[in-house]
Amino acid sequence: MTYDEFKQKGLSIDMTRGKPAPEQLDLSQALIDEAGSAGYRSRDGIDCRNYGHLLGLPEMRELGAELLGVPPAQVVAAGNSSLELMHDALAFAMLFGLPGGEPWRKADQVSFLCPVPGYDRHFAICAALGIRMIAVPMREDGPDMAFVEAQVATDPSIKGIWCTPLYSNPTGTIYSAQVVERLASMPCAAPDFRLFWDDAYRFHHLTEHEHASPDIVDACARAGHGDRPFVFASLSKVTLAGGGVAFLASSARNVQWWQQHVAVRTIGPDKLNQLRHVRYVRDRAALARLMARHRALLRPKFGVLAAVFDAHLKSVPGVSWTAPQGGYFVSLYVPPGRARRTVELAAQAGIVLTPAGAAFPYGIDPHDTHLRIAPSFPSLSEIELAAHGIALSVRRAIDELDPLPAS
Repeated sequence: MTYDEFKQKGLSIDMTRGKPAPEQLDLSQALIDEAGSAGYRSRDGIDCRNYGHLLGLPEMRELGAELLGVPPAQVVAAGNSSLELMHDALAFAMLFGLPGGEPWRKADQVSFLCPVPGYDRHFAICAALGIRMIAVPMREDGPDMAFVEAQVATDPSIKGIWCTPLYSNPTGTIYSAQVVERLASMPCAAPDFRLFWDDAYRFHHLTEHEHASPDIVDACARAGHGDRPFVFASLSKVTLAGGGVAFLASSARNVQWWQQHVAVRTIGPDKLNQLRHVRYVRDRAALARLMARHRALLRPKFGVLAAVFDAHLKSVPGVSWTAPQGGYFVSLYVPPGRARRTVELAAQAGIVLTPAGAAFPYGIDPHDTHLRIAPSFPSLSEIELAAHGIALSVRRAIDELDPLPAS
């Protein structure tokens, strides 16, 4: 089938975001159907209908501690969005400074390191707060540490780095132990330098080999930089994407700092939702069983995407794609100057993709080669169709410059 023939199908498939499919959300429907049976009294008799407990229900913090491998006193259990926690942590640092430091807004310039390809919403937070972004090349085992170390050692304006250590968005990269140790121990010109450790895919394995997230809190403590990590995670793609529970884990000093500033913004999180989650998820073993059911729904979609790409793009020079072991995305690489055109052609064929360049600061991929593919939300049959359409769009985009032989 040619690209022009494919366009005649009149498709409408949205692959712009890595959203859970309805079937995945159905796995946790009990959180809605059985909401009343959870009651409103916590284990310790707390009335969850009322104000208070700014850092979260004690049992929710304990569950977060079990899932993240840190002491409960170093965990904050909040609302549904870890992205909200990331935004607020950066906003608080800009307005008030971090423990023992000056407000970042008083500096002539504030900069952040951004491994690329990376998460567009990380970059959006920096852009909104006026933080300069410095692109860092991503290697197979994490960010280019020689580049990172050289930058942070000499530039005090660099206050942090975005990290997605396990199944990175959108490359699927797994940080190596060596990279983690170097991030924890590297000397920094800014004394208030922070690792913004977005562990979004900690539980989202696509194979039976369940890679473990590195313990960055312990690594930083051992290196004498106990306040360096801010760890963010959530149950949003575990249970209900718009109604999960988010966590912040860090040093005791950072948690105290967080409590001081968040107390102005809220009188407490949704403890009823936390109570429901504690009684539904219960422990790490129950969560693992739930995630195995997610994997059974997601893995075939990634499989069919790879199979179609393999059939139609394997022999095309300059085209490659990742085979992630977890997470929600596939990175597709096309010859330089062809990514934006591929997105345009796909849209004309009824397949809406994330804009080319979205995985780079300021939306600019300097070589215009990267595409983020999100196969989670559409049905399996739609993914197969979309993969075919994307492949034909890639070939047409290349063909416009240098005609390819027919597949």
